[in-house]
Amino acid sequence: MSLKSPAGYGSSTTTTTQPQPSSPTSLTFISRATRATQTLIAPRRPWAELFTPFSSFSLPFSYPDALSRIRRNFYHFRVNYALTVLFILFLSLLWHPVSMIVFLIVFVAWFFLYFDRDTPIVLFGQSLDDRVVLGALGFVTVIALVLTNVGLNVLVALIVGVVVIGLHAAFRGTDDLFLDEESAVEGGLVSVVGTQPVRPTYTRI
Repeated sequence: MSLKSPAGYGSSTTTTTQPQPSSPTSLTFISRATRATQTLIAPRRPWAELFTPFSSFSLPFSYPDALSRIRRNFYHFRVNYALTVLFILFLSLLWHPVSMIVFLIVFVAWFFLYFDRDTPIVLFGQSLDDRVVLGALGFVTVIALVLTNVGLNVLVALIVGVVVIGLHAAFRGTDDLFLDEESAVEGGLVSVVGTQPVRPTYTRI
């Protein structure tokens, strides 16, 4: 006589659900979106990076070299440069209370639209580049202050700011700076990869 245990008796079935790994397509999309956001939004660099290492300061070799340094440094330090110009502009308005109030109101727009945002500004379905936002805010700031009858102060402050930034950008070396993909596309980097043709190798049998 054989004894059969009831079906399912003495056995247990465990079902585990494992999370599905992200598909390569979704990972690629997230990676591209992250790079696009980093390109559209410029971070503020540490202030010490503007002056260290001290060995990075040197005379440019030529006029094209100076222009190349200015372009790269402006792209890398543009948030710091914007703060520098705004600070110089602020100092020029210390004896003009009305203009100072207007400046502080405009600076609120600078803070929320440029210095303290972590997502791109979207206008009519298009993401605005960081440099477009910088130019628009600068234009609005100048116009708003000129309307308060401090045009000469604004002009002098802008000239001083441009001279200070220009001298720093021209004498600050760029060899130690991290340049992203957009800068490389614009000619900021000269890649040596692929400059030499790849020679085929043969194996003798």
